[in-house]
Amino acid sequence: MRIGELAARAGTTTRTLRYYEARGLLPARRDDKGHRWYDESDLRLLTQIRTLQDFGFGLEETRPFVECLRAGHPQGDSCPASLLVYRRKLEELDALIGQLTAAREEVAGQLARAERARDELAAEALVPGGPEPVCELGGPTR
Repeated sequence: MRIGELAARAGTTTRTLRYYEARGLLPARRDDKGHRWYDESDLRLLTQIRTLQDFGFGLEETRPFVECLRAGHPQGDSCPASLLVYRRKLEELDALIGQLTAAREEVAGQLARAERARDELAAEALVPGGPEPVCELGGPTR
C-alpha cells in the first residue's frame, strides 16, 4: 500500500509516517518508481506505536516494541526489552500518582480550612452585636 493509504488506515498523517521513517521506526521501502510502499506488518508497527503513545509512552520508548515485532514476535511486548520499558513506565506512573495524591490531599486540606473559617464567620455574624458581614466586593451587606 502507498503512504496515503497507510496513513488513513492508521489514523495518522503522511508527515508523521515520514517522521517515523526518519527515526528508524518505520521501514523505508520504495518501489521501482521511488514511491514508498508498506504492508500489513507496517500497519501493525504503527498500531503498536500509536497505542503506546496514547498511554503516554514517548516515541523512543516505543522502539523496543517495534523491534520486537520486526523480529517476528506476535506481540510487541513479548520481548525482554519491552517488558523493561513497561516496568519503567509503571514506576514513572506510580511516582506521578504519588505526587497527584499529595497535591490532592493538600488542596482538600486547604478547602476544609477555608470552609471552617467561612462557617465560623457566618456563625459570628448571627450573634447579636457580632461583626457585620462584609461583601468581598466591598462594603457591608446590611
